Formats: sequence, structure tokens, C-alpha cells
Amino acid sequence: MKINEIFKSIQGESTYMGQPCVFIRATACNLRCSWCDTPYSFHEGIEMSLDEIQGKVEDYRCKLVEVTGGEPLLQPEVYPLITSLLDRGHDVLIETSGSLPINRLDPRAHVIMDIKCPASGMSRAMCWGNIDDLRKKDEVKFVLMDYNDYLFAKNICTELNLHQRCPVLFSPVFGELSPRSLAEWILQDSLPVRLQIQLHKYIWDPTLRGV
Repeated sequence: MKINEIFKSIQGESTYMGQPCVFIRATACNLRCSWCDTPYSFHEGIEMSLDEIQGKVEDYRCKLVEVTGGEPLLQPEVYPLITSLLDRGHDVLIETSGSLPINRLDPRAHVIMDIKCPASGMSRAMCWGNIDDLRKKDEVKFVLMDYNDYLFAKNICTELNLHQRCPVLFSPVFGELSPRSLAEWILQDSLPVRLQIQLHKYIWDPTLRGV
């Protein structure tokens, strides 16, 4: 499996925010979001066996593991990797763009699935059948660049009754949309969603890799 990086940090997103977490960043992505903050993951990386990946993870002595990218579901080896990590007692989060089916994932894993908004330039790439495969422990994330994105996300949440399926996260694009503006829109409309900032970008330099 081609891996861009493996590192331990504080989980900066999702309902697991603030917890120590080991990140496995897979190489390659099928999307090109306008606000992407990890373009280095599109091509950079080295081939690693599943045993090598697991060994690196175990060295960090951390129960929480996130498999991210890029888009991790592009590589078929990700499925046995996730199952093996779960079998070893890890809590496993899968960060995915929502453009590929999630129904092959081990049901013990926690899916954090994006729904791409218009400003990303990738909103047409969504695999909408994934909505029916979401479970209560999964999460849906909208990354918002402007008020138009907010209205898009609000409408999707209402039409699909997403908050009844699982937690819904609204995340402002760092440096583009202020958390305060997004918070005020959410409060004004009484949306049953969670405001999420990228905590790691407030702890460390937002351009720093491996955190």
C-alpha cells in the first residue's frame, strides 16, 4: 500500500477532537478540492506492507487510529488494513471524501464522510448512495468556504434529515471563512450541527506537516 506519512498527533477534527491519535495518510486522491490542504498526498509516498504499517502504528502506543488521505479508499489494501487494526484493539476512524462507496468497510470502523460543497469544485463527485450506509456512530462533514456553501449544506441536512442519521460537522475553510461567521449562521438557523475547527492548525503552524 502506498503511504504518504504515518504520525502521532492530537486529533484536530471530528467528535474525537482533542484526543491523541495515530494518522495513516494514504497516497493518491481522485478529487482536487479548491481548498485542499494536503496536495502533497496526491503523489508523494512509499510502498509499505501491511505488517510494516501496523508495526509503525504499534510503536506509537495509541489506541485511536485514523486512516486518511488523499482518499484512502482508492487502494484496495486499505480494507484488510482496517480490519487488522480493529482486530488488534484499535478504534479506527476512516476519513473519506464521500466519492467512493463506503459499504465495503469493516462495520466496526467509524466513518467520517465529507459531502463536498460547491466552492470545493467537487460537489458533483458525491456518491449519494453512501447516505443509506451511514450508521449512528459515523459522521458527516461539510467544509464551507462561504455563505453559499453554508446554504448548500443546510439544505442537504434538511432534505436528508442527516442529524437523525449521525452527527453532522460544519467546518470553515481555514483562513477563508471565520469560525465566528459560521457559528452565527448556525445559531441564527438553530441547526442541529456541530461547529468544527481544525484544532491542530491552532496548536501548530497551519502549514506544518506531520501534526
